[in-house]
This record gives sequence, structure tokens and C-alpha cells, in this order.
Amino acid sequence: MKYLFLLVLYLSAGLAAVKAQEMASLFVDMPDECILQLEDAWRKDLVELYRAGKPAALDNTMKGRSTLVKLTPDYLLLQSSERSVVEMKLLPLINRTNILCVVTTVSAPVADSRVAFYTTDWNRLEASDIWTPATADRFIRENADRQSEAFLDALSRMDMDLIRYRLHAEDATLTAEYTTPEYLSEDDRAKVVPFLKAEALVYEWKAGRFEPLR
Repeated sequence: MKYLFLLVLYLSAGLAAVKAQEMASLFVDMPDECILQLEDAWRKDLVELYRAGKPAALDNTMKGRSTLVKLTPDYLLLQSSERSVVEMKLLPLINRTNILCVVTTVSAPVADSRVAFYTTDWNRLEASDIWTPATADRFIRENADRQSEAFLDALSRMDMDLIRYRLHAEDATLTAEYTTPEYLSEDDRAKVVPFLKAEALVYEWKAGRFEPLR
């Protein structure tokens, strides 16, 4: 019985180690054009530094600094430069395979994100089959008087959609935050904010799609 327990424990540890390498391997194998700042050898060095418990930071090709902030079996957070962040999350499909969601956020100076989906061998997937991106309308309060002069004035000031998306290490959700107000002047922001919801929009991964919770 003791031998059986040790065998099960050993096999479980082995499986955990394999899983722990999965996101790391995807990161190392990532096509260079997906992350121009870091070549594959440097990505491998970051993973090794992180696993060794050392500061996982290296100079990159853009004369900046890249830091591997968090790495789990199915999630990665990379501060790729001073103004850019890359998040990666493995998402399960119903046939026991996974796809990869990659969120790239650039703050210039206001945070705005791009979301892309890939197979685990880095073939790009059609995003429209997997989710519907948020628009400004999703962040407007349900009780807003859309015919009022104040609302129409506020709407005219929101002339672009800036949205920050965040993946999460703990669960298969995607959070969307409307950052356009941060781009506006203080006076314009004061006119816009009363018509906006206070909470972020949350997507939940269900049956191979990101579906908004509200």
C-alpha cells in the first residue's frame, strides 16, 4: 500500500511538471513576429530565471527591459517593455484540446489592447468565431437618457474606443475596461463619466467561446 501511494504521488508530480512546462514551452516557441522585443533564446532564458526563483528580467532588442512577471501551467504575464504587456492563457475546448488567447496591451499613454487566438502550434484562429469585442456601447449605463443633450454631447467626445483587456491566472475569464475617458481632458472626462458603468465588462469562457456575463 505504501509503494502504491508513493507511485501515485510520483506520477502526479510528473504530470504536474509536464503541465507546468506547457505554457513555458508555448512562450519559448512563440513566433518572433508575435513579440518583436524578444528572440526565442531570450524567452527561454526568462523562463529558466523565473523557475530558478531569480529576477526574470533581460534587456530586449528595443533597448528596453522585459520581465517575466508570472508563469503558471496555463497563464503567462510578461512586461515586454516599459509601455507594453503581454498576457497568454490556455483555454480548454470540449474535445480536451486547448487554444491560446494572447492579449497585447500598449499604454501610449492610455492602455489599449489587442486580443488574438492561436492553436497550440501557433496557427492564428479567426477571432470572430471565438468572441465579440466590446464597444463603447457596452459601458454605457442602462438608465442613461440617450436623447438628452448632455448625453449626445458626451457621446461626441468619445471619438475612439480604447479598451484594456486582462486575462486572469485564477480562472478562464477576460475583463474589459473602457479606458477612453483616461484619454480625454479633465473637463471632457467629467462630462462623460456620469453616463458610464462603474464596473468592468467580464467575459467567461464557455463551450469554446468568450461570452459576456452581462
